[in-house]
Amino acid sequence: MVPHLITALTGPINELEQRILESMPAIERWFRLEWMEHTPPFYCSVDLRNAGFKLAPVDTDLFPEGFNHLTPQMLPLAVQAAMAAIEKICPEAKNLLLVPDRRCGNSFYLEHLQRLVQVFTQAGLNVRLGTADPALTGPQQLALPDGGELVVEPLVRKRTRLGLKDFDPCTILLNDDLRGGVPRALQNLHEQYLLPPLHAAWATRRKSRHFQSYEEVAKKFAKLLGMDPWLINPMAARCGEVATGSPDGLACVQSQADAMLAKVRRKFKEYGINEKPFVVVKADAGGMGAGVLTVRDAREIDAERLQRALARPRADDGEVTEVIIQEGVPTYERINEAVAEPVVCMIDRYVIGGYYRVHAERGIDENLNAPGSSYVPLAFAEGHQLPARGAKPGASPPNRFYMYGVIGRLAMLAASYELEATDPDAESYD
Repeated sequence: MVPHLITALTGPINELEQRILESMPAIERWFRLEWMEHTPPFYCSVDLRNAGFKLAPVDTDLFPEGFNHLTPQMLPLAVQAAMAAIEKICPEAKNLLLVPDRRCGNSFYLEHLQRLVQVFTQAGLNVRLGTADPALTGPQQLALPDGGELVVEPLVRKRTRLGLKDFDPCTILLNDDLRGGVPRALQNLHEQYLLPPLHAAWATRRKSRHFQSYEEVAKKFAKLLGMDPWLINPMAARCGEVATGSPDGLACVQSQADAMLAKVRRKFKEYGINEKPFVVVKADAGGMGAGVLTVRDAREIDAERLQRALARPRADDGEVTEVIIQEGVPTYERINEAVAEPVVCMIDRYVIGGYYRVHAERGIDENLNAPGSSYVPLAFAEGHQLPARGAKPGASPPNRFYMYGVIGRLAMLAASYELEATDPDAESYD
């Protein structure tokens, strides 16, 4: 049985839910028109925070993990979405090369890869795994927790094509965020589809640019619904050149944090929110490589605390030199009294499901994507059903799931804007 959600704050979010449900035809038409102009990322996952007074994405992963947490009921949606995505890109596709993260020894990650193989196999593709790890010289069997196995093989590059021994794919799907740089084997491929594109990797991508795009999307969406975009948008700023021990970098982080806290205080006063605001300071590039610093007073930030928070656990991830200062959005969601946050999973332009990230030892203002976290399939037993538009706000699991899916799709659309703006091969009209 899937556990149910306990929401501590309900007022404004219920109003937002009701407004979204009432505007459903206009929202779906708006998305449809947007997707006529913009190409969605092949797949992604979005971390959301429900503060009761606002609902906002705090991270958008274009090389998602965690698909193993989707329930069996969600898999038909995933397969259909995968079929639609492949049909648009390469209708005659027969072979799919999946490139996993080079550190794929984690059992949860292997289960995620197993789920991806399952989805794309059922979508009508021959799926094999290949890695650019120079230490791998032949096929390697990876044992799965359920007793099965995956086989990963060394990549074979022939001129402008990439594949495996006796395997020539139409499409190459990356599940490695390439935070340590782009291997030569993946560069200058001209005859195959590489998804996501290389400029989506953390070697070049920046969270600050994504949230700049998200702010643009949130303003358009808020205008459609006649609402304040702040209710769905986490304000953000950035500091570059925050080298270890740099006094200028520290001063930038302090001043930006102070300015952001002042902005949030004004918003809290406007909405009568009786809470102390906070901001989070985190690396502007990379996913799980560095920590997150929660700050309620800019004077709390010193060089030692900043350096400790942003230290990379692995040397090959490189030093953090750019940071994003983001409005802190607390989470008031609970599963068995533990703090939780929803994660929405998407393929192409479709929501395929989601899950909760839960951490019993973290607070409402802390990063939950940390050691000790656990995962629960999206805590709505009826999450796969269509929204019930006549239901009381806050009382219908499918309605809450639909609202989360709308915000997730806004973040996915923002990623589309972001990738178009940062595409090195895009034509310039300046």
